[in-house]
Amino acid sequence: MLSGRRLDLIDPSPLDIEIEDIAHGLARVARWNGQTLGANAFSVAEHSVIVEQICGQCTPSLTPTERLTALLHDAPEYVIGDMISPFKSVLGDSYKGVETRLEQAVHLRFGLAAITPAKLKKLIKRADMICAWFEAVQLAGFSKTEANQFFGKPPASIRLELEPKPVSLAQIEFLARHEALLAQIIKGT
Repeated sequence: MLSGRRLDLIDPSPLDIEIEDIAHGLARVARWNGQTLGANAFSVAEHSVIVEQICGQCTPSLTPTERLTALLHDAPEYVIGDMISPFKSVLGDSYKGVETRLEQAVHLRFGLAAITPAKLKKLIKRADMICAWFEAVQLAGFSKTEANQFFGKPPASIRLELEPKPVSLAQIEFLARHEALLAQIIKGT
């Protein structure tokens, strides 16, 4: 990692994980394998910030710790990239095992539950699908009908206008959101 940390993919240690490495990597990992409209790729960092916001819209009572879990839902991708679901299926359990170990190490690093509670995981998945619907329609060339089939129709109350950002801005915004949530956690709000 750019921080100088060396991360063991077989047995990742929370001590080798830095938020700056996560933000740097996620800002440079393109959603949809980069097959999106616009001068900039839509990054996993941008997606993560939006998913956390959608979780908050869907469940305003979320704690800052739960929101941080949502922000970091794709954190392992800073190391392993964002692979499309069909390819993940081809790789099977070996991919899932690496992803799970990385996720647990990230969670422990930031004081979160190693395994996301089922109710929160379900909310994050729903927010992830809502965000993916908007990405598909606005950036990846899907019709609304096609996006509805793959991701489900999003609630009418959620409206997004996506604009892929330059890497540096996506990285800064991800770090800023992480810092704001940590500050809320420390204050106990």
